[in-house]
Amino acid sequence: MLNLKFIQDNPELVIEKLAVKRFDARAIVEKVIELYKRRNEVQNEAEGQKAEMNRISREIGLLVREGKLTQVNVAKEQTTQLKEQIKSFEGEFDKIEEELAQLQVLLPNLPSPLVPAGKGAEDNEIVATGGEMPNLPVGAKPHWELATQYNLIDFELGVKITGAGFPVYKGFGARIQRALINFFLDQAREQGYLEVQPPYLVNEASGFGTGQLPDKEGQMYHDATDNLFLIPTAEVPVTNIFRDVIVEEKDLPIKTTAYSACFRREAGSYGKDVRGLNRLHQFDKVEIVQVAHPDKSYDSLTDMVAYVQTLVEKLGLPYRILRLCGGDMSFTSALTYDFEVWSAAQERWLEVSSVSNFESFQATRLKLRFREEGHSKPIVAHTLNGSALALPRIVAAILENYQTTEGILIPKVLVPYMGGCELIN
Repeated sequence: MLNLKFIQDNPELVIEKLAVKRFDARAIVEKVIELYKRRNEVQNEAEGQKAEMNRISREIGLLVREGKLTQVNVAKEQTTQLKEQIKSFEGEFDKIEEELAQLQVLLPNLPSPLVPAGKGAEDNEIVATGGEMPNLPVGAKPHWELATQYNLIDFELGVKITGAGFPVYKGFGARIQRALINFFLDQAREQGYLEVQPPYLVNEASGFGTGQLPDKEGQMYHDATDNLFLIPTAEVPVTNIFRDVIVEEKDLPIKTTAYSACFRREAGSYGKDVRGLNRLHQFDKVEIVQVAHPDKSYDSLTDMVAYVQTLVEKLGLPYRILRLCGGDMSFTSALTYDFEVWSAAQERWLEVSSVSNFESFQATRLKLRFREEGHSKPIVAHTLNGSALALPRIVAAILENYQTTEGILIPKVLVPYMGGCELIN
């Protein structure tokens, strides 16, 4: 969430920066400035009236001692009128505060200077590539056909039980899921991330803290009875561990990881993007989250990107890393790198991770601060998160890229997690 004082002091900068995200902020910024000015005027007027009332109250005491009862009554009438005026000013002040808060949450995070201009995915910058493209056998199949052939995933059973986008993993399909989850968690712990197991339901305050609300409520499953939301990613509950918390500078960066199921309505999805595991309403993911010092958060982002890169390399998957352009960035992000792996049978790139620095945007909402030596007041921290990794498209890429005429090979790093199984046949 952008600081109101910053918006007032830098209106053109905010408008210019958000234009990179294809967001026209002028009307909101101008309204914020107008309300901010009136709020200050109301505050000054109320304080002036309070000072006058205090002066008259002192005067009443003198008049009482002097026995000037007529003047006392006049002064009391003046204080009554002043109280009404102050009450009116305070009511207007509260109304302005509420309107400012409503406008404040409509503004996205400012993009980093590193963010390229662009309208959409076609304008993202490829910053790195790696891995070798596989040579598939004649008649290679897409993952949804392989999943059926080897009885790994039952998409129709998921439709029967729940609906489209809720597959049932069976046998080796379920074991691959578990193997990937354990592999990703073990790798994260080796890199100093504290493993936690968070709730899958969050309250409205948590959704607001990380920026899902009010921006993405239409994409989240909502239990209206208890006003709880199914999490779209473990980022939400894990980051909210630090809501309303003041941490110590010596503990930064704080690194946390979690596995969770993730739930997304994905309204409007259609076509090839939703075949098989390409797009689901429920899927598994391991998330990494960092709370960092503002001066070092981009070092943390570099470390997180490098870490996710090691995961796709260890899985032996062809990949590329994209720096997202302004038009393809999320509401909350200041800078995002996406990882995509090559889906050999589909002949297309599949996104498997987003690694983002939110700078102070989430932390301001969360009231997440740290104590720094030499500063009397706590300082707002920076937050970052990344998928490490999302499972569905990783599984899709493994099934397609590792298919042979004899079966599906298991990536070597997963063999110990699969009980020594090296081939699904």
